[in-house]
Amino acid sequence: MSKRYSIGEFAKRIGRSPQTIRRWETEGKLQPKRLPSGHRYFDESDVRLMLGGAPKTRDVVVYCRVSSAGQKDDLASQVSAMETYCLNAGIAVDEWVSEIGGGMNFKRKRFLALVDRIQRGEVRQLLIAHKDRLMRFGFDFFSHIAEENGCEIVVVNQESLSPEQELVEDLLAIVQTFSGRLSRMRKYKQQIKTDFAETPIRQPTERCE
Repeated sequence: MSKRYSIGEFAKRIGRSPQTIRRWETEGKLQPKRLPSGHRYFDESDVRLMLGGAPKTRDVVVYCRVSSAGQKDDLASQVSAMETYCLNAGIAVDEWVSEIGGGMNFKRKRFLALVDRIQRGEVRQLLIAHKDRLMRFGFDFFSHIAEENGCEIVVVNQESLSPEQELVEDLLAIVQTFSGRLSRMRKYKQQIKTDFAETPIRQPTERCE
């Protein structure tokens, strides 16, 4: 877990006074995190942010995704549901990110851009309808990386926003991936047999005593 700093420790870490940190917080330039007990703290992502330039507020981002272009209506419904959630929860969203791409594709353009921003400490809160909106597998690992960089992931967990059809499609994609690998392995083995079949076998010569 990333090191946590009290206001005094954080002020010393970035070369400022505790009074300055409190003033920045009052002015909205800094937003400390809070423990369940209510105590405020800062972490390394806040240190990087302060040492890298002038104080600035980190963003609240909502990420929505569906697997295929044929699910654009589902994507619109997902965005609408998240808008309702944020409105009811009083959450001010700085950026909305919508994307079409498979949950097992980790090379999604907007997803990677979001990962880069989290690692730079630019995102303080990421909201998603369900864990699989980010990825089908490895969510706990992603969550750990986000936490280490001062980003809180809020999973609204609205099951209706995660179509069962997408899960079936992802499972089929897994099967197809392994089927493709098995097919290539069979072709490779056949090629080896063919190559060896065309290679003349040299008989050992008899030695004369």
